[in-house]
Amino acid sequence: MLSALLLTVTATLAAPALEGELIFPPNDKHNHGSSIVETAEGDLIAAWFHGSGERTADDVLVQGARRNKGETTWSEPFLMADTPKLPDCNPVLFIDPTGKLWLFWVAIQANEWGSALLMSRTSTNYEGDGAPVWDWQAPIHTDPKNIIEPFKAVLKDAETALAPIMAVNPDLKKEIEFGWKAIDDKLTRRLGWMTRTRPVVLQNGRILLGLYSDVFNCSIAAYTDDNGATWQTGSPILDPRANMIGNVQPGFIQRKNGELVAYMRDNGIPHYIRTSVSKDNGETWGGVDMLPIRDTGASVASLGLASGKFLLLNNDLTDGRHRISAHLSDDEGATWKWTRALEDEPKEKGSFSYPTLIQGADGTIHATYSYKKDGIDGESIKHVTFNEEWLMETPAAAATKTE
Repeated sequence: MLSALLLTVTATLAAPALEGELIFPPNDKHNHGSSIVETAEGDLIAAWFHGSGERTADDVLVQGARRNKGETTWSEPFLMADTPKLPDCNPVLFIDPTGKLWLFWVAIQANEWGSALLMSRTSTNYEGDGAPVWDWQAPIHTDPKNIIEPFKAVLKDAETALAPIMAVNPDLKKEIEFGWKAIDDKLTRRLGWMTRTRPVVLQNGRILLGLYSDVFNCSIAAYTDDNGATWQTGSPILDPRANMIGNVQPGFIQRKNGELVAYMRDNGIPHYIRTSVSKDNGETWGGVDMLPIRDTGASVASLGLASGKFLLLNNDLTDGRHRISAHLSDDEGATWKWTRALEDEPKEKGSFSYPTLIQGADGTIHATYSYKKDGIDGESIKHVTFNEEWLMETPAAAATKTE
């Protein structure tokens, strides 16, 4: 009888499934850049930024909500972080190996991404109801000196490759000139490094946090070997080809052999997911390549599953955010055999973007993303759950609808 019960439970867990709900009713504010964690007690905590705009408004703050284990609805939104008179954006939630909850985000000093100051706070009291009780907060200062020479090489290549265009395009010439000034300015190098994707814990215990700069249009990995007491940054993940520059918002998955793969948003011309490999736990990186997966340039979520499969979630389009799809690999990213849409609407009829991914203790995959749809008044954050069986089920493409 016990064996039959176990078989029934296993069959239930393995049944293809996709479910979803809005975390809060749509409202007239900008709700974007979400993150999610599952606590040891099985509760879910989500965070996102909320306000009148991303850069032009100073009322932007980080909100959160929780869905306790066994419940089907989320709590009312509560405050997670608010720097007075500054926009707070791009929150990232993470529970480290000691059980401490981290919130990373950026406080925008002068309404431009290049003025972002990387912030962090922690909590050891976050189970139960309501907002976490924060017991520590500090900025994380970045000074990636090792970006100077690689970025100057890119600028030199750009001046050569784009010289005919610059001769007739003064705006492009100004961009190149700005690049030279920016890389030689210490303050510009230190500010503007922003969060977006979930940190990962490597095989050696190192915690890796992906950062990117819209000023330098590239990525770096910040890392800590002492559970966040101190942070360092690796070399830039930077494509030396001028026509290829633009790989941002890195997320990481580690292969069994220790190689670390970065999956990044395309912030340039090709419109394919960018990727790079590190063989020294994020300190240095190889060249930037492209996956055969389209990317419109609106953030890529990456996750190494307990099964060993790799999972990506992005807008697999060249233009627009009206489809968001999951991509699954069973060979550590060499090929991507399964793709299935979580949302798919006609262009201009929906916007679904900036996803994040985690896997719960029971194997369930959780995703959150920004949600806006024609016929629904306002914006929200959507939470969905699915499993590998749903992803590998035919047909290869499907959509979930929220009325």
